[in-house]
Amino acid sequence: MKVLVFAGSTRIASHNRKLAKEVAGMARLQGAEVTHLELGDYDVPMYNADLEAKGTPADVMKLKQMFYEHPAWIICTPEYNASYPALVKNTLDWLSSPVKGDPVWSDDFRFSRGKVVGVLSASPGALGGLRSQSHLIPLLLNLHCWVAPQTYALGRAASAFDEQGHLLEEAAKQRAQSVVDQVLWAAERLQPR
Repeated sequence: MKVLVFAGSTRIASHNRKLAKEVAGMARLQGAEVTHLELGDYDVPMYNADLEAKGTPADVMKLKQMFYEHPAWIICTPEYNASYPALVKNTLDWLSSPVKGDPVWSDDFRFSRGKVVGVLSASPGALGGLRSQSHLIPLLLNLHCWVAPQTYALGRAASAFDEQGHLLEEAAKQRAQSVVDQVLWAAERLQPR
């Protein structure tokens, strides 16, 4: 199973980037072929229809193909002002925008239709970014994704990782693993035959 894992943050010390690294490792141990994506490695400007009319950026096209090729995604999202960050929304807005005149990418949901998506979040607060998930999940459903009902919000994330970026508490590891397990289980069963 090919799984795409990414965090909705580019901050060097991001709790969600640490969490994404952890769940990517968990998925690999389950036998998945994991692509751990760093959104900051791609030149994706703020979505602008006038800019798009001049041509979809090359890195957006690369990401469209990468997301399409992975039947399962795992997203680790921060919480900004009780919602998910602009980085996540901007990326998904670009990916879902059809490329006019392109016989392959004129379908706005080609990159996302039928993908199984696991959602996790991490935050220094007690709720662990739970409110960001409550906004992100409807967006993913609108993109025709299957969202795993098992989610995880890691609270008090500033003290949840060791110096190597690994989760300290066994309970946190088990909760994150349960999301990975459910995503892999569902993705295997929902693949077109």
